[in-house]
Amino acid sequence: MPVLLNRVVAWLREGYPTGVPAQDYVALLALLRRRLTDEEVAAIATELADEGMLPADGTDIAVSITKVTDEVPSEADVERVQEHLAFRGFPGADQT
Repeated sequence: MPVLLNRVVAWLREGYPTGVPAQDYVALLALLRRRLTDEEVAAIATELADEGMLPADGTDIAVSITKVTDEVPSEADVERVQEHLAFRGFPGADQT
């Protein structure tokens, strides 16, 4: 198993030695939701700039994230890309 997966399984076993109660499944899945890496945030911002899609709004960013991850992005990941773009000097769609 990959190291990260081993750590997650060990954490679950420590916290739930007799198994996870059914009412805790949703909460645990929310904690384990995928998050964009710093490299993915930078790549998405670069792609938006290269494609001439700046200023980008939240929807543009969410679509780009979905292309990379094949998942619906979290609001936190959309905000991270917006912050990365702002740091690089690109205004958001609402700041033009």
